[in-house]
Amino acid sequence: MASNEKTLTVVALGGNAILKPGQEGTAKQQIENVNETTKQLAKMVLSGEYKIVVSHGNGPQVGNLMLQNELAKEEVPSHPLDVCGAESQGFIGYMLSQSLDNVFNQNGRGDIPVSTVLTQTLIDGDDPAFDDPSKPVGPFYTEEAAEELQEEKGYNMIEDAGRGYRRVVPSPEPEAIVEKEPIRQLLAAHTVVIAAGGGGVPVVREGDRLVGREAVIDKDLETEQLAEDVGAEVLVILTDVENVYLNYNQPDQEALGRITVDEASDYLEEGHFARGSMKPKVKAGIEFVESGGKKAVITSLNKVLEALEGNTGTTITK
Repeated sequence: MASNEKTLTVVALGGNAILKPGQEGTAKQQIENVNETTKQLAKMVLSGEYKIVVSHGNGPQVGNLMLQNELAKEEVPSHPLDVCGAESQGFIGYMLSQSLDNVFNQNGRGDIPVSTVLTQTLIDGDDPAFDDPSKPVGPFYTEEAAEELQEEKGYNMIEDAGRGYRRVVPSPEPEAIVEKEPIRQLLAAHTVVIAAGGGGVPVVREGDRLVGREAVIDKDLETEQLAEDVGAEVLVILTDVENVYLNYNQPDQEALGRITVDEASDYLEEGHFARGSMKPKVKAGIEFVESGGKKAVITSLNKVLEALEGNTGTTITK
């Protein structure tokens, strides 16, 4: 298939693509996970049917960086959350880029370039989320340590599910991808692009300057914004399950196949999807199709090609 006929597709990787539950998070473990992930992504590209942009999560990685900051604070200066986010984009992007390049070379397609774009996401400094921080980040603390952090650094701290106290930060809505033009240029040069990792680094515009803010943007909503900004036809959100389900994990659980935006919106309003889990994925799918995208697909990593062909997964269309 000619390159100009390829379907521009933005793919959001789930957390297990890089770090699986229960793992320590060593570089070796993460590279091994990434190597399995990129085999599936490469299949999309090698099929000749898709031109892809890949986004990824970074929650555990940023949490580890924040813990390293805390443990080493007497020896080296700590970095703010936006800088930690940028650091995680760098090393995860390195792993993904290198692994994809290796797969392409092993398949005799060393001519396919791969590039990671450190991505900033423009947000509104007056977003209501700044008045109601709700996203837990970083390590767990004792109540005493949490009180000290509140007093010394002004952190918002909450008790988290009986496991200790954690910092919470705002989770504002994404407005635009700052690097959208360079990403478009790379795509025009037939490059596989990795971008918008972890929701991007949140920035606000102050006059003629961009300034980082300590916040976390939902990665699925960020990926939808990325898909809009680069003019993608298809949005793929990869997760741990093959389909979106109604009554998930209940005796009357029902897998959703092909559904319309209106049906998905109704299910969302009826409260079928968990906040912080499937809810933002379905919301992102709805917003993408409403903005002019052809379809949004939600499925598991190892079923991505089957789902794109309509044989499994959940597909949201007009």
